[in-house]
Amino acid sequence: MTLSNPLKPFIEKRPQVEYRGRFAPSPSGPLHFGSLIAALASYCQAKSAAGKWLVRIEDIDPPREQPGADKAILDTLQTFGLHWDEEVLYQSQQHELYLDTLDYLKRQGLSYGCNCSRATIKKMGGIYQGLCRDLQLSGNNLGTRLVNHYPFDEFNDNVQGRVTQPADLAHEDFIIHRRDGLFAYQLAVVVDDIYQGITEIVRGCDLLQPTCRQLTLFKTLDINAPHYAHVPLAVTEQGFKLSKQNGAPAIDGHRPQELLYQALRFLGQQPPTELVDASIDEVIDYAVQHWQLNRIPKDEQIIYTNPALLKPIN
Repeated sequence: MTLSNPLKPFIEKRPQVEYRGRFAPSPSGPLHFGSLIAALASYCQAKSAAGKWLVRIEDIDPPREQPGADKAILDTLQTFGLHWDEEVLYQSQQHELYLDTLDYLKRQGLSYGCNCSRATIKKMGGIYQGLCRDLQLSGNNLGTRLVNHYPFDEFNDNVQGRVTQPADLAHEDFIIHRRDGLFAYQLAVVVDDIYQGITEIVRGCDLLQPTCRQLTLFKTLDINAPHYAHVPLAVTEQGFKLSKQNGAPAIDGHRPQELLYQALRFLGQQPPTELVDASIDEVIDYAVQHWQLNRIPKDEQIIYTNPALLKPIN
């Protein structure tokens, strides 16, 4: 008997010609300037294509989440004129679909239980070697790995061009359900991109390498993957990414025009300096009307000092 793929209906009901983009922050803290860059780029790419822009809160890792961070993130997006088109999706509401997908993969023989610890994998050289693939392990305290029949060691990115990763990493059977019972990012993000009908993903270069695993999972599920466009990361002079984990300050919403202007400059869009004195709606309208993806620097990271200290170029 052929098992039904629980994700196929979501593809079949979506219009095939509609552009659908998304911004998917985790509620581990407030938005910072690096987040604004990714949000603005994904918004402009969607709106310049007359498409829809969605927001997803990736709240599948409760130990890392901060109470109230999701509301703060959504309020900040509104303050900066980045308004979403459909109801916000929370990954915590998607558990049933994740479980259905895991069950489908298991019944198809496309996943298996694994009890290898990080220390064990480290002794292997850091790459999992498939030790548990044929053991048919069952019970508690097991992770679930995907049987990797479709390794991707390269893909074409709409900003960065040809992206590659090491072949041994590409062939690894990677985790899709963690030993602690939490859903792995790779599984959740692919399921939700299918569920929401995302056609292109515009995000930061910190997710370049995970893209290869997501492509593997799309292929395993026999569903066409979206296109990808990865924008440069804003990093400090020491090379640290502007991130919540590295203590990047929350963006200041008192003068959003200035930070939007700085973000457009970072993205290579050459905005006129008078935009800093325009209304938020005027800044966003200008950004969408003049948006050109091919102007974004083909760099994985760009050194950037604290944008709160920067002044518009005269």
